[in-house]
Amino acid sequence: MLKGAEVAARALGVRLQFVEARGPADFDRAFSDMTRARAGALTVLPSTMFFNERRRLVDLAAKNRLPAVYPSREFVDAGGLMSYGPDLADLFRRAATYVDKILKGAKPADLPVEQPTKFELVINLKTAKALGLTIPPSLLGRADEVIRVDGPAQLPRMARVRCSSPRRSPLRRNQSENCRGWGFYRRDAVLTLYPAPSRCA
Repeated sequence: MLKGAEVAARALGVRLQFVEARGPADFDRAFSDMTRARAGALTVLPSTMFFNERRRLVDLAAKNRLPAVYPSREFVDAGGLMSYGPDLADLFRRAATYVDKILKGAKPADLPVEQPTKFELVINLKTAKALGLTIPPSLLGRADEVIRVDGPAQLPRMARVRCSSPRRSPLRRNQSENCRGWGFYRRDAVLTLYPAPSRCA
């Protein structure tokens, strides 16, 4: 995964640096390293540990005014800027079909390994506003869901808007193609926070 990130960064002309975090105790140090490196943005790689600590990661990114891209929409629901990754609910539903086949007599070893087929881009405009960012309309048009701040007092403060633009499909074919529109990648380095494997004694 790290090699793939490096290849994508070179294709986009972005300088990428990696910051290691073995556990939640490393988060403060990791964000201090990002500040010293004058990071222009942050991307968080998939990890169960990061998922469980998503509120703290989102809070640290906001505190350090780092635009961040996360691997799943739950980070955005917690206040993160945006996410792009597999639709976890869809994965769970697809897992149920495997259970059904096994209960009907299929051998698990005979079932094919499937890759995720449904991905979603979720953007939080409230967080973008707090960071002083303007999300390009072209990117908003590709989003599966946009979390907005509605002005009228009688409306709910936060509203989720499901987008149905036909322009979403190119994002499925080539994620890196659309990353060029993310204006906050223009400053200095982009840092990637990744979970380091535990060392066995």
